[in-house]
Amino acid sequence: MSKRPSPISATVDFEAEGVQHGFLKLPISNDESAWGAVMIPITVVKNGEGPTALLTGGNHGDEYEGITALQKLSSSLSAEEVQGRVIIVPMMNTPAAQAGRRTSPMDGGNLNRSFPGDPDGSVTEKIADYFTRTLVPMCDAVLDLHSGGRTLDIVPFAASHVLDDADQQRRALDGAKAFGAPYAMMMFELDAEALFDTAVERQGKVFVATELGGGGTSTPESLAITERGIRNFLIHFGLVEGELASPKAPQVYLDMPDASCYVQSEHSGLLELTVALGETVEEGQVIARVYDMTRSGSAPIEYRAGRGGVLAARRFPANVNMGDTIAVIAEVVESLG
Repeated sequence: MSKRPSPISATVDFEAEGVQHGFLKLPISNDESAWGAVMIPITVVKNGEGPTALLTGGNHGDEYEGITALQKLSSSLSAEEVQGRVIIVPMMNTPAAQAGRRTSPMDGGNLNRSFPGDPDGSVTEKIADYFTRTLVPMCDAVLDLHSGGRTLDIVPFAASHVLDDADQQRRALDGAKAFGAPYAMMMFELDAEALFDTAVERQGKVFVATELGGGGTSTPESLAITERGIRNFLIHFGLVEGELASPKAPQVYLDMPDASCYVQSEHSGLLELTVALGETVEEGQVIARVYDMTRSGSAPIEYRAGRGGVLAARRFPANVNMGDTIAVIAEVVESLG
């Protein structure tokens, strides 16, 4: 049974030449606005024939590196610089971004766990459906900019995934390496079925994701990496002319082969990490301790690395609950410098 058309309408013409700034308008009706709309900002830059790239941030609303870099790009990218079409959506989940939350305050929806979406579903599911059925089919390559948000801090990397199509996998990995972050990653997702990544990859498109810092903020360094990477992505896929800019140090290629890369807490309490982000760890090494906050004088619970590699991500808040990921360890494949 075919789905009905999306209720979202665009105020931009995706086929028009030049630069357009507008909105994706999703009708809503609630206590604050009886005949209202969720207004998702969008910029389209088109110049002649060529590939189409979709650049997205704010899939999670508390991940600011991508949102900020794409807001800057939307106001500076000219049609004369582009050969083809660049579609920029700085805040996919605009309600979440405006609230500074990972998930939407309108329905509690996590956009990156809502794909392929539903035109008759919640606000978040309707947004996911529009990207799946309208925007992604227009595109050749997608760059989705993430970071750790309020609860994680992550070494800056661009990532691809293991795919059934070897050529699609190669093109995505080449794009991740070309992004030029300090690290490139072959990433294992704990639950990939409802991700934006999977919705794009199933349409045969090239998909590159990033993790570019975290802690619910951005820094001059993380923004510089993000902005350089976006430009590299556009150069690599033939939309903008120029030479790829390289990171200051040789790029390191990491692999997350399976779920054992994730270290998740089995206790609630106060978290002490004993290894800094980006440091090398050995299998069996103590990487964290969790202290019981209901009493003093009790020994902490130690967490040890199940594999050797690099501490690629860590929990940011010191308060930890059962089930929280406290560390991610990725294997070093090679230095690409």
